[in-house]
Amino acid sequence: MGKKIKKESEPPPKDVFDPLTIESKKAATVVLMLNSPEEEILAKACEAIYRFALKGEENKATLLELGAVEPLTKLLNHEDKIVRRNATMIFGILASNNDVKKLLRELDVMNSVIAQLAAEEEVVIHEFASLCLANMSAEYTSKVQIFEQGGLEPLIRLLSSPDPDVKKNSIECIYNLVQDFQCQATLQELNAIPPILDLLKSEYPIIQLLALKTLDVITNDKECRAMLRDSQGVDHLIKILETKELSDLHIEALSVLANCLEDMDTMVMIQQTGGLKKLLSFAENSTIPDIQKNAARAITKAAYDPENRKLFHEQEVEKCLVTLLGSENDGTKIAASQAISAMCENSGSKEFFNNQGIPQLIQLLKSDNEEVREASAFALANLTTCNPANANAAAEGDGIDALINALSSKRDGAIANAATVLTNMAMQESLRLSIQSHDVMHALLSPLHSANTVVQSKAALTVAATACDVEARTELRNSGGLEPLVKLLHSKNDEVRRHASWAIMVCASDEPTAAELCRLGALDILEEINLSVSRKNKFSEAAHNKLLNHHLSLKYSQTGYLSSSNIITDGVYDYGRINPGTKLLPLKDLCLQEPSDQRAILLINSKSDASPTPSTEDKSSDVGYGRSISSSSSLRRASKDKTKENSYHFSAGFGSPTEEKSEPTSGRNTALSKSATKEKGSRKGRVKKEEEKVKEEEEVAVAPKLTGEGSPDKEWLPPSDPDFCVYVYEVTRSILPITSIKEQVEVLAKYVAEKMGGKIPKEKLHDFSWELHISELKFQLKSNVVPIGLIKKGIFYHRALLFKALADRIGIGCSLVRGEYGRAWNEVKLMNESRKGVTGALPPQETYIVDLMFHPGALIKLRSREADLYRFL
Repeated sequence: MGKKIKKESEPPPKDVFDPLTIESKKAATVVLMLNSPEEEILAKACEAIYRFALKGEENKATLLELGAVEPLTKLLNHEDKIVRRNATMIFGILASNNDVKKLLRELDVMNSVIAQLAAEEEVVIHEFASLCLANMSAEYTSKVQIFEQGGLEPLIRLLSSPDPDVKKNSIECIYNLVQDFQCQATLQELNAIPPILDLLKSEYPIIQLLALKTLDVITNDKECRAMLRDSQGVDHLIKILETKELSDLHIEALSVLANCLEDMDTMVMIQQTGGLKKLLSFAENSTIPDIQKNAARAITKAAYDPENRKLFHEQEVEKCLVTLLGSENDGTKIAASQAISAMCENSGSKEFFNNQGIPQLIQLLKSDNEEVREASAFALANLTTCNPANANAAAEGDGIDALINALSSKRDGAIANAATVLTNMAMQESLRLSIQSHDVMHALLSPLHSANTVVQSKAALTVAATACDVEARTELRNSGGLEPLVKLLHSKNDEVRRHASWAIMVCASDEPTAAELCRLGALDILEEINLSVSRKNKFSEAAHNKLLNHHLSLKYSQTGYLSSSNIITDGVYDYGRINPGTKLLPLKDLCLQEPSDQRAILLINSKSDASPTPSTEDKSSDVGYGRSISSSSSLRRASKDKTKENSYHFSAGFGSPTEEKSEPTSGRNTALSKSATKEKGSRKGRVKKEEEKVKEEEEVAVAPKLTGEGSPDKEWLPPSDPDFCVYVYEVTRSILPITSIKEQVEVLAKYVAEKMGGKIPKEKLHDFSWELHISELKFQLKSNVVPIGLIKKGIFYHRALLFKALADRIGIGCSLVRGEYGRAWNEVKLMNESRKGVTGALPPQETYIVDLMFHPGALIKLRSREADLYRFL
């Protein structure tokens, strides 16, 4: 046999590449392999990159720099399951890097990742795809992409996965997504609460914790709370609280339960099953501060519902809250204070805290922790609102000092709440006096300067409540508190403007403070506010009117009305009607103006030491002699007529203005006995003596004017009005003693008419040449300002002003009303004489217009045809 010959192997085809095994030690080389068409190389490259990425954040950044992300995104949809799985695993790891997240959003790979959550995919793919989504969902833009591309539904389905990692990643992603309210609504539609509740039974605490956090967010919605209740979720929460081994979940469980307690049906169910007592006992006896804090927060949330407050009060929740106030943890103190604030809406709770609670809250006001001070002040503010007993309890607990100190707190909330408590206390006079004694006005300066509108509003309201006494207003004025108060009127906040107006209205009750407010521009600002329909309010109108009461000249010019309480004093002048917003010049400026064709400015001035006018200097003898005679003789005639009708006896003669200096005859409280004892001698002698004294007084008054003329250092004085001084003296001596107010009005009306030209029949009104007379006076005085006493021919508005000025001096209550076309009149209120004898009924008052023109002394009942004719015809 021949020898066997070995058969040679056939060479490989020339077009086939020989297998090559490569061992790469560079990540860049492996990244290049991601573009290979071979499935085996892709799978091994992905596996190597996965292991490399697991080693740390620096490696993830390196892969990003090498451009690995973009080719990997293409592999998510690869046909080979192993390649697809390995690529998904890489993205699960890489997505924790912020730069990778940003690139993934730009590449729009969310849809490809969500596709890996399909039910037919492997558990490993589910794990890493859900991990990728959990990492991506931490940012808002990615949340929107996941939600819009339908990622929520498969995530909810995966909550029932047997793999705990899939559950953990899915619930974490859902927790991130439900921070947006649109996702919450979709969650209800997908019935997600039952599978989330099932996670509470998990043996892994992180899964339970994430489930509770998710429930805490979604149960802020009412419908979700109802679904939780229907799914027996409350029982799960109570069981967690009862299980000591789950103490690390108690805080979150309490937070979810707090949301559930906001639902009335859930609250009733918990109360009926005894869960509410367990909750309160748990909160009171727990030694963990966060648990106590969350329990108090749960009570706070639930207590906003009135029915819940009632149930809490029945369970004596107040005792639990008082105990929590004594906690050493500041967070617990804050939460307990907030719960007390919420429970204050229940009257029974307010009464309970009167003895237990308020003393502890006062102590918390002294805490070094600003948040604690704010929370305790808030609780005290609610406790003392509309509750004088609690306000007293706070004061008795040494609360005033602590509250005033809180006004200098660094937190705006503490300042505002402390101011509120002080306002509530100031409603009682005894407490208000005590607050004032603690230098409260000075303490309010800083809050009034605050930039916070709530603080500004509360501080202004406190000023309104405490500045009810002259001493308090003086302290506020001296400490510089009026200026910031006036500045608050410029605020764009409605409540700040309203409360600032209220405070100014209160402060304007005395003359010095009102004058200072006007100097600071309050009157002009309030006028501007009241011209705006959107900015004005009832308090701004009241404050403006209150300030006008101290500036009657402006008030009469703007409103055309002075009430009986607006007493005309020296220096008041009638400029005529002005439009809103028009500035009224001071009297000095008006006096220094040259005479013009505008209407005369009527001045009231009874000061005898004032400098006389030029016309008085020229005609002093006329003023001192003739006018005094006419004054006394006319009044005697009017007095004599009345005496005959009513058997009243008037004094026969009148003293001179010189005598007036020795007697307090400036107006309303003149001592008549002194004047009566001086009436001696014959009528003729008295008149003569009077004439001489008037003339002598005017000569003395003229001398300083003439000698001091041109001296810039001499203080300016308004023009004197000796005639008006005589008028005041005469009506004080003769009309004031009359006991009947009606008779006083009638006699005074005849007196005024006599001084102003006498009775003017209606048909001769146009022939009454009063304009020429006024023009002559303006020419003689070289001024538009004319003292009222110089006018001897006056019509409606001259006579009405004189009547009001004289009536105010002798205590006759009357108003002054400006009409159209030069009309003005006085209104008085008199008792209805026909009802005087009726038993058990006070005589009603009726308003009358006093006729000073056509039938001087006649009283025309208001709202009658005669009154309309007098006012408008």
